[in-house]
Amino acid sequence: MYDLIGDIHGYATPLKQLLETLGYQESQGLWSHPERQVIFLGDFVDRGPEQTETVRIARAMVEAGTALAVMGNHEFNAVAWASEDPKRPGEPLRAHTDKNRHQHQAYLDQVGEGSALHREHIAWFKTLPLYLDLDGLRVVHACWDPKSLESLDEHLDDQQCILPDAWPELTRKDTPAYEALETLIKGLEISLPAGNEFLDKDGNPQHNIRTRWWELEGITYRDLAMVPAEAIHLIPHDPIPEDLMPGYLGDKPLFVGHYWRSGTPEPLTPHIACLDYSIAGRDFEPGETPKLCAYRWDGERELDVEKFMWVERHE
Repeated sequence: MYDLIGDIHGYATPLKQLLETLGYQESQGLWSHPERQVIFLGDFVDRGPEQTETVRIARAMVEAGTALAVMGNHEFNAVAWASEDPKRPGEPLRAHTDKNRHQHQAYLDQVGEGSALHREHIAWFKTLPLYLDLDGLRVVHACWDPKSLESLDEHLDDQQCILPDAWPELTRKDTPAYEALETLIKGLEISLPAGNEFLDKDGNPQHNIRTRWWELEGITYRDLAMVPAEAIHLIPHDPIPEDLMPGYLGDKPLFVGHYWRSGTPEPLTPHIACLDYSIAGRDFEPGETPKLCAYRWDGERELDVEKFMWVERHE
């Protein structure tokens, strides 16, 4: 049976508290449970104060067999940041722009950019599968989309890990492989109807929206758009064509992270749970606190709200 844990983002102290809450014990730096196994949903790094310790805990558990893990978009970005583009010698696969450096700087400061530990982390991140399709449940960081999974098949090994020579293709924008990878680790993005746009938080015009792809009712562009609140009125209420949304059959429960939810943890649908409850968040409503969330899965097909467990971050 599995205990699934959402995005940690360098908050190792809450992670240890959550593992204790779940009944795991630490011995010589390794956390384990006599009957259960953790599944981490990715995003171990960026933002938090204990990023190297977070990676150490997760890596030790995975290598000892007391946990499984999938890759988050922050691990993918970390590998691309630290990897040279073979078609552009001396240039990285992820551009070292001010925006990208700002997002990644806290991790680089803590691990020591270019250090032996940094290289170890990158090597380990490359071993993380993009998804898990296990007996009874599925796990992916952001979106389970069969079309994207099929598109990526030739770029993955039999453990769903990115093949060594596939990294350049997966970081090259406007390719089918890049779009499929983005969907799995960042969520489903669709184009707005012609003539529609909104401004993102940096004031840049955008013509695509990230979607609440798990919703099956009321599927207009505005209903499903994940955009800044002040921009939602710019999104049309036109119905989204059915062939753009992947849906989910619900034959197995599906666990995702990524989406920075708030409030009391609960399922997105009877068969889908998001376990990212904004442990690294900063701006909350009064009385709301960032949480590190888990789900204790015991084989059920329909998710049970009583099986969400979490610890809160207090500073």
